[in-house]
Amino acid sequence: MALASAPVTQLHDLTALEQAAAVRAGEVSPTELVEHHLARIDALDAGLGAFITVTPVAALDAATAAEERVRRGGDLPPLLGVPTAIKDLNNTAGVRTTFGSALYADFVPQVDDAVVTRLAAAGTICLGKTNTPEFGFPCYTDNELAGPARCPWDTTRLAGGSSGGAAVAVAAGLVPFAQGSDGGGSIRIPAGINGLFGLKPSRGRISNAPLGVDITGLGTNGPITRSVRDAAAMLDAMAGPVPGDASWAPPPPPGETFLGYADRPVGRLRVGRYLASGMPGAEPDADVVAAHEDASRLLADLGHDVEDLPAPPLTPDVVAAFERAWVLSATTLPVTPDRARGLRPLTRVLRERGLALSAQGAMEALTGLRLFARRWVQATDRYDVLLAPVCSMTPRPLGWFTEDGEGAPDFERQKRYAAYAAVYNVTGQPAVSVPLYWTAGGLPVGTMLVGRPADEATLLALSAQLELARPWARRHPPGWDTSAG
Repeated sequence: MALASAPVTQLHDLTALEQAAAVRAGEVSPTELVEHHLARIDALDAGLGAFITVTPVAALDAATAAEERVRRGGDLPPLLGVPTAIKDLNNTAGVRTTFGSALYADFVPQVDDAVVTRLAAAGTICLGKTNTPEFGFPCYTDNELAGPARCPWDTTRLAGGSSGGAAVAVAAGLVPFAQGSDGGGSIRIPAGINGLFGLKPSRGRISNAPLGVDITGLGTNGPITRSVRDAAAMLDAMAGPVPGDASWAPPPPPGETFLGYADRPVGRLRVGRYLASGMPGAEPDADVVAAHEDASRLLADLGHDVEDLPAPPLTPDVVAAFERAWVLSATTLPVTPDRARGLRPLTRVLRERGLALSAQGAMEALTGLRLFARRWVQATDRYDVLLAPVCSMTPRPLGWFTEDGEGAPDFERQKRYAAYAAVYNVTGQPAVSVPLYWTAGGLPVGTMLVGRPADEATLLALSAQLELARPWARRHPPGWDTSAG
């Protein structure tokens, strides 16, 4: 399913790195890039639901400042002038941050998250806050503020979550890349649904400072992009600890960068694959099986050794422990008891389940997950990379998750749909979604690759090899060529 590169005719056809190079060369100004992408947001987003808040005044002010830096010359930030967007689960000083909840519709934080500061330091220009479900819990994106984030390949289908708005913004050419976060698949799921490359980094690779204190260790920030090299460059911009962080992933050796790894040939790898997740009721559909087999053949054709794992990762005990850890996260939501009635049904159910846990039950769940992580990493240590689906089904229609009812029935459907990704939030391993396959009906189906602990290098090199063999960055959904002014 290789695709020949389409000619570049508009600014949004350029990758993020191409846009940065054009700014440095004086071929385009940051203001031109910002105005172009703001016009696309204005023209297209009403039918997509990518953004909760758009910040044109602040973006144009930042573009003016970037142009002054270009005029002054000297060393310039690597991504100067490139538009991006921040997920609305991340704090942005002076800019509305809703966490996808109507309860926080007017909240304006006083601090930036560390990842926001670092992306700005790299020269990127934020155009606004992307759509996310309430407090990021579902694997799809819908809320009472902006409605659903819709897949640009078929707007009758959900874009995934919880970084659904970020993925839609990138897939539709509203920004060339965007920041997302992933606590149970929330980067990889929407990347797979929207035909993008999404990277969940290793635990401790990117700081959750200053306020992130997730004791489960599940969540991390990461890039959603159209190309592997863009993701590597974005990871270079975001990576690194902040004093006080609970975890640190070792940095690349001196002189090395993640972008450099994406440009490096990869040797012959041993790939362990599995199709059964172990989640009860989560049977992969025919298109997911076809995508899995297609990726396996492609890896073998590229010279890698692909073999089946003897057993799936999940067992009933692990599923139960993860579910308890997930609901435990809902107990610390910044919502007072008297306002909790205003939460959406799913969030309210998760919070109530978490509050009902005993201290012993909570500690047993966290301990069980740590033991599982150790054992799974040891059991798969002979492999350089693991291969699995991202989701068990193709993108779901609007309303699908609540067809059996809201709250608890919604959660059960999510477990069957998103059965693969959360394993690697538990282990802390880096994992990516690569867009190698489209169904006969034109829907993307992502494929997950998982690296050894802290080994983004191999994942980026392998992903770049796959992108070269099966180019995807110029494959776009309907509406891509729409003129926005």
